[in-house]
Amino acid sequence: MPPALTILLASVLKPLDDTRMLGKFGRTLAQRPRTQVHVAGRAAPRPPGLPPNLHVHELLRGTRLSLARLRAQWHYWQLLQQLQPTLVFVHAPELLPATVLWQWLGRGRRFIYDVRENYALNIRTQAVYPPWARHLLAGLVRRLETLAAARAAAILLAERSYAAELPFAAGALAALTEAVSTSGDSTLSDGKRQTTTGPLPALIIENKYQPYDAIPAAWPRRLPEVSEPLRLVYSGTISELNGVWEALRFAAHLRTVWPLAHLTIIGSCQQPALLARLQAAVAATNGAVTLVGGAALVPHEDVVAELRRSHLGLLPYRPHPSTARCVPTKLFEYLGLALPLVLPPNPLWQPLVEAAGAGLGFDFQQPTYPAAAKLAAALRAGTYYPQGPPPLAFWEPEAKKILALLDSIG
Repeated sequence: MPPALTILLASVLKPLDDTRMLGKFGRTLAQRPRTQVHVAGRAAPRPPGLPPNLHVHELLRGTRLSLARLRAQWHYWQLLQQLQPTLVFVHAPELLPATVLWQWLGRGRRFIYDVRENYALNIRTQAVYPPWARHLLAGLVRRLETLAAARAAAILLAERSYAAELPFAAGALAALTEAVSTSGDSTLSDGKRQTTTGPLPALIIENKYQPYDAIPAAWPRRLPEVSEPLRLVYSGTISELNGVWEALRFAAHLRTVWPLAHLTIIGSCQQPALLARLQAAVAATNGAVTLVGGAALVPHEDVVAELRRSHLGLLPYRPHPSTARCVPTKLFEYLGLALPLVLPPNPLWQPLVEAAGAGLGFDFQQPTYPAAAKLAAALRAGTYYPQGPPPLAFWEPEAKKILALLDSIG
């Protein structure tokens, strides 16, 4: 019997082993009976242990600024014709025009737009593009998203703040349980209940932590003595905005009283000039810092393995409009793995950490850091995760929302 549902999840720049597109969405959707799931993205090693109904397809092999990125559009169009999916999850705005055209040319074709970033805000504020082009590109992206959203079966938001920031996502629900498909009643994250009578236009699906194995996190946690090794970790996208220089500064400061403190920077850097400067800075530490990845993508299982080996995770984000109202994926990962952490004074992040007894607030931007001995004493004074990893850090509730959404749209 042929499958009842063929689903395609696609992005140009996100790698085939992307944690959200494949690791969370793909694996979740593959749990549905009689469903074939296809993931298309940037070239990356095939993750081990994929279920037999979860397949990967390469759209891009090359850099984000290469001609191959244009050819990726054609590869995507060919894939749509080849697979004839029933439903497409679009994980990048640049694939929206081809997706809308594909939908318009056939019957019974539906797509869901997964909004992973406030792209227009990022373009305007992150200084990646020249000033004259920022507002033009931001406006173009916002209009494209708005037009596509009107034709989408649903809009998914990776951050709660997007419901207020994005005009096409107004009214997004904070949570959706399996009860939607049976009783029409959904539970919101603040405990309120809202009755729904049909398909929901927008749904918040946060980037929470999905374990890939059954190894439990160890808790409670305490840091070692200052005479013993201390493994610090900075994970994820390597950028100045995400605080890579602050991570180096923090580790060097702490090392003045904790001589065996070692920092591992693990992730990819998409800016060649920044990467060259970082490699030189790492080399100058004489082995006190290790860089894993850099120009190369790092498999997520390798990142998780490093987090499990670590004693302390760093989230030294610089204050910026594009990140201030977002919860970093790595924060959910650190919480799910019961990794003690140090984070900046962000009013959205701090309550999550304080409720779990997960770490220490620290202003990475202050001109002069407090005495290293005082900082080390504060870090060692804490007993972290006295009740274990907080349930709110895990992906399972988000998975239920996605499966319930598919039931609700038929």
